[in-house]
Order: sequence, then C-alpha cells, then structure tokens
Amino acid sequence: MPTAPHMPAMLRLLTALNLALLVLFPVSWAAPLMRAGLLPLFGLSEISILSGLSTLWQDGEAALALLVALFALVAPMAKTVALALIHLGRAPLTLLPAVQTLGKLAMADVFLIALYITLAKGMAVGRVETAWGLWLFTACVLASLAAALGTAHLAKRGALG
Repeated sequence: MPTAPHMPAMLRLLTALNLALLVLFPVSWAAPLMRAGLLPLFGLSEISILSGLSTLWQDGEAALALLVALFALVAPMAKTVALALIHLGRAPLTLLPAVQTLGKLAMADVFLIALYITLAKGMAVGRVETAWGLWLFTACVLASLAAALGTAHLAKRGALG
C-alpha cells in the first residue's frame, strides 16, 4: 500500500508518461535527427534513425545496423513495455534491474548520435544541422529514465506490487 497520499497520483503520472512513450519513441525514430550536406551550395538531406539504419544495412554494415537497432529501437521499447507491465501489476518488481540496464543501452544510442554529429561538424567539408527529431528522441530517453527512477523510488517506499 502507498505510504503517502501522493503515491497513487505519482504512479498514475509515471504510468501515463511511460505509456505515451509507446507512441513517442516510434515517432522519434522516423523524425529527422539531423540535416547533412556535402557542400553548403546543395540542399541538405534529412537523416532519421530509420533512414540511418536503412543506409547502414544497404552499405553492407549489417553488424553496425543491428547494434544501432538494438540501442535505438529494441532497448527503449523493451524498457517501456517492461515498465508498463510493472506499473500495471503484471510483472514483478524484480524486473527493475533489467529495466535499468535497458535504459543504459538506450542512453548509449543518444551518446553515439551526439558523437556522430560532433565528428561531422568538426570536419571542414559539408554542413550538419541538428533537427527536432534529435531533441524528441533525447526527450523520450530522458522521460523513460525519469519513469524508471520514479518507479524505483515507489518500489523502495513499498508503493508498488
């Protein structure tokens, strides 16, 4: 049972935030992360997580494409579903350590994207601009982190399961 009157409301908020990620993560995968072009005179191409995965796969970089897919698609969605199951009382609290590990994998993807953008901007050839999808994907990962931390807090206080 909850130890304070605000706990049920907090659980409802965490559940709503987490369930929203089931829609927002797929949107962020298709959203443009950046716009890149070889020379400033030509138009910029929009790059999303899905288009990047497609390009990696077509260029024969299947291992890297699978690794990025694991970090960007599988880990965040698995974490979101696992948290939803915990929130709804359909999974045990012992699943929380695995949820935290999945969250670390998702954060690795944000780091890799930021690293790629930094490297591309550091090169004197071409132009790279960040786009709204990078902000959306990062916000989704951070919201997922907040939901996991909030869930762990509730579990410590005995407000779950």
